Amino acid sequence: MSYEEEITEYHLDILKEIGNIGAGNAATALSSLLGNKVDMAVPHVKVVSFDEMMDIAGGPDNVVVSVFLRIEGEMTGSMFFILSTHQAESFIRTLTKNRSFKFEDIAGSEIGLSALQEMGNILSGSYLSSLSDFTHLNLYPTVPAIAIDMAGAIISFGLVELSQAGDKVIVIDTELTDEGEKQKGANGQFFLLPDPESFKVLFRSLGVD
Repeated sequence: MSYEEEITEYHLDILKEIGNIGAGNAATALSSLLGNKVDMAVPHVKVVSFDEMMDIAGGPDNVVVSVFLRIEGEMTGSMFFILSTHQAESFIRTLTKNRSFKFEDIAGSEIGLSALQEMGNILSGSYLSSLSDFTHLNLYPTVPAIAIDMAGAIISFGLVELSQAGDKVIVIDTELTDEGEKQKGANGQFFLLPDPESFKVLFRSLGVD
């Protein structure tokens, strides 16, 4: 099912616009939550292989923070938002006012875990709402799951069904700037992995027959 061969720059531009809308909504919500201005932008959208997806996440042994959910409704699939532990720690420190927060101590920090879960809800919800509004598909998220682990372990979890019938992933690069932390250009990646039968649904909704 090689729909990537039918995807044009026009369709990638549409996917980028979907990402920009989701990023804008997420930035507004995060700014309110953190009390700092957070900007999010989408510089690139591309379709890559599973192997390239792993490289984009920093390699299989790179420890990252991931928000994962399943998409249900008129299109099914998996969705990841992956960012560095450094960036996630910055958000949690700002939100909890705990300037010494580290993931090494997260087992004893229920507040930190709750903050991370809330950040995951905002990010995943904003992107999925944008996708649903733009495609006019009824989409429903499962409860987002947070993971802090090696990228290889996290990504493999979402590839079980897809690997049986395809090998393509939609990647929406995301740049985050938290003005309160004075960090510029922190990068995250939004990975959209439609189930094989859902590629046709997604791209037909974007004008690919």
